[in-house]
Amino acid sequence: MPRSVNTVASRQKRKKILKKAKGYFGRRKNVYTVAKNAVEKALSYAYRDRKAKKRVFRSLWITRINAAAREHGLSYSELINKLKSNNILINRKVLADLAMNDPKKFEEIVKKIK
Repeated sequence: MPRSVNTVASRQKRKKILKKAKGYFGRRKNVYTVAKNAVEKALSYAYRDRKAKKRVFRSLWITRINAAAREHGLSYSELINKLKSNNILINRKVLADLAMNDPKKFEEIVKKIK
């Protein structure tokens, strides 16, 4: 009896990988085995960097807050410590946004904690 192979499913699987590899350079875009490795690597980088993105943004916010705080004679750590001791609950994302886009509001917050 001849061997039965589900060609339709196999082709769909290969097409799915090659579709994800669209735009890659050289054989990575049209040779299945090379494309499969490239796509797996790309997906693992994507997973890793979704986590790293959060760390990168947090460090950006901290840098912005520190720069704004130093204009008012405080360091970043002093500012955060005084905010916590005065029970002012404001996260770093909002604080950095205020420092960048609304310096007057940021200055009011600094005056309130001094």
